Amino acid sequence: MAKRSTLFIRIVEGKNLPIKDITGNSDPYCIVRIDNEAIISRDDVIGKVSISKEALVVKPQGLDGWMNLTEIDPDEEVQGEIHLQVALLGAGDIPRKLRCRVLEARDLAKKDRNGASDPFVRVRYNGKSQESTVVKKSCYPRWNESFEFDLDDNSTDSLLSVEVWDWDLVSKNDFLGKVLFNINRLQSAQQEEGWFRLGPDKPKHSQCDLFLRPSLGSLRLQLRLRDETVLPSIHYQPLTELLCRSVKTHFSGNWPDLIMLIDETTTSENRQEVATNLVKIFLGQGLINEFLDVLFKLELEKTTEPNTLFRSNSLASKSMESFLKVAGMQYLHRLLGPIINRIFEEKKYVELDPNKMELKEAGCSGLHRLQTEADVIQQSSSLLQSYLSELMAAILQSSSFFPLLLGQAFQQLYQRVQARFPDPEYRKAKFIAVTSFLCLRFISPAIMSPKLFHLREKHADARTSRTLLLLAKAIQTIGNLDTLMCCSKEPWMVPLQPAIQQGIAQLKDFISCLVTIHDSDALSLQTNMSLQCDSMEKEGFLFLHKTKDKCILKTTPFKKYHVALSKDKLSYSRSQHSKKSLFISLPEICAVEKVEEKCFGSANVMQIISSNDSGQQETLYLDCKSVNELNQWLSALRKACSHNKNTISCYHPGIYKADRWSCCHQKEKTDPGCDKTRHGVTLQEWYDPLDPDLEAQLIYRHLSGVQCALRDKYYELIKQDEVDDTDTDTDPKKVDGLTTLFKTLQDLHDAHAAVEKEELLKNKNIFLELKA
Repeated sequence: MAKRSTLFIRIVEGKNLPIKDITGNSDPYCIVRIDNEAIISRDDVIGKVSISKEALVVKPQGLDGWMNLTEIDPDEEVQGEIHLQVALLGAGDIPRKLRCRVLEARDLAKKDRNGASDPFVRVRYNGKSQESTVVKKSCYPRWNESFEFDLDDNSTDSLLSVEVWDWDLVSKNDFLGKVLFNINRLQSAQQEEGWFRLGPDKPKHSQCDLFLRPSLGSLRLQLRLRDETVLPSIHYQPLTELLCRSVKTHFSGNWPDLIMLIDETTTSENRQEVATNLVKIFLGQGLINEFLDVLFKLELEKTTEPNTLFRSNSLASKSMESFLKVAGMQYLHRLLGPIINRIFEEKKYVELDPNKMELKEAGCSGLHRLQTEADVIQQSSSLLQSYLSELMAAILQSSSFFPLLLGQAFQQLYQRVQARFPDPEYRKAKFIAVTSFLCLRFISPAIMSPKLFHLREKHADARTSRTLLLLAKAIQTIGNLDTLMCCSKEPWMVPLQPAIQQGIAQLKDFISCLVTIHDSDALSLQTNMSLQCDSMEKEGFLFLHKTKDKCILKTTPFKKYHVALSKDKLSYSRSQHSKKSLFISLPEICAVEKVEEKCFGSANVMQIISSNDSGQQETLYLDCKSVNELNQWLSALRKACSHNKNTISCYHPGIYKADRWSCCHQKEKTDPGCDKTRHGVTLQEWYDPLDPDLEAQLIYRHLSGVQCALRDKYYELIKQDEVDDTDTDTDPKKVDGLTTLFKTLQDLHDAHAAVEKEELLKNKNIFLELKA
């Protein structure tokens, strides 16, 4: 049994945002941060919205509304904690002292360009202040210094202030946070010790100033905090079996089934979440294509106009979209990576819309002339055609590495639509059904926002973003298989019409090839993929650190090694052709996991936990160049170790440093771990694998919340079926299906109630023991 807290955030829209660009607009995007993380960005920060956990806890139904942006004050942006010991010394005739012992701090904000800070502590009392030494380049400093002040019983100032600052040689020091102590509260306890959360400084703006400052605009947000108790796997087996049975028996006429009921009763507010949960459940059960095929069939039965097919946010559309992101992300990176990188590196000015065009001087020295509109259009269309040609060529060549399960899903979709709309006038419908997902919901969004698809680590600048948008529009037009509609709405796209027309023909050829894989070919392809997985080899230069010691002491422990993964071992040496190398046998690997960014100041570090001959665990840390490389190595190693028997169930996402784990602060080096390991591999891709118990728990929660709607829809469908059937007697098997579902949900409800009762009794016993 495990506890899972999930925060759902939907950023809906913004309004009245201030102008930040010389064009008279802004290119806004949002960053979501948790737990008082400091706001630091090279871009122009417009403002922030802060919401406390307490505010969400009292609103279990969630928050939905417009929230005003507030100003960013560097002295208000703090994070982290500090370990302090504050005590009163002396009694009687001995002069009383106030002693503050500053031990250490953790998770401080990064204020310097090197990804860390140079923190020191300033302790203030009764008009006097003392400072600690500066710890260079650390967000987890240790001071272990004591400061004493003469205690003045007559002073009106009863506060002790402990401030943390980032030291800077040239510019002013940056405030990192502070803790205030009421000395009067110490009179009885005499001493107080522990970890204290750093707080912000006093606001610099008075209440009157709030009315004088310009409005920063508003964001409409939807937020909901949900705590889940995930029961042991055995409790979810009946529900999972019902879902699988619904998929398997749907085409045998056993309906109305569970998938149909979920499709009919899921609302737009929770459709995306339900779709994602179902996709992951059926992926884990090996029935994803069967599940998607049921949704295709249900969608086609409700559709009379093929031009609107899969264009709405139905359960089928959302499920296919989620499936694409899980099963096709590696394909997407291989397909789009080169062209996206080229656009980011070239930073060419591209514009076709005369209303948004910027005309600049052109020509060599002494012969300057103003660019004409025709010049810009000609140059822009030439560049866009070049990008488009490169991308379409890549798509045509990608059939050889197109994911097998995706290909099978598109083949099913293509055949279903062809059977539903066989008339010649609808001959494009089967192609558009595929492109509506592949182009409009996958490739085009990734081109527009490459950071959201992990293609780039940062958002594009305004110029690059415009180029990406225009290229995405071209791909959308190709995906719609219609050049006239786009050019009629946006006539400035006409210069791209020949390239788009050629792209449509190429895309149709690609889809025709994709959906003509026969069963024997698919089996052969599956076998080849399995063989490739078994004999997987990967190599490259990475920064590596291996620790057998009690803790990590070096500031920069990583050294460059050539790392190679073969079918039986992971070896590493200082050069590619070195005869002297070290290795880890793959069966000895217990876990392959990511490492928290705060541990080494890098978001691309992974750890390989292995067990040596004596049974002791060792950890190898690898620092990758990018998030893509990190994910690829995670994927390769997890695949290679997927059948290991000595895997561990928990691990530490942090490092053991300063006699404790940075993630959970446990002091035992051999502590089993504080987070769940992720051993499985989803679809031979490099996304984190599935958690079937959590997904089943989330589906249970959804079904429990719509039981009335499920019952009403169930009997409505049965009644409709009886009208169409000559036999007027209700099939008892149909009613039994609903009874089985509700009994399964009730059993899960009872299991949760028993756990909650046990926890209440446990807490009560703890309270009684403490009281005693």
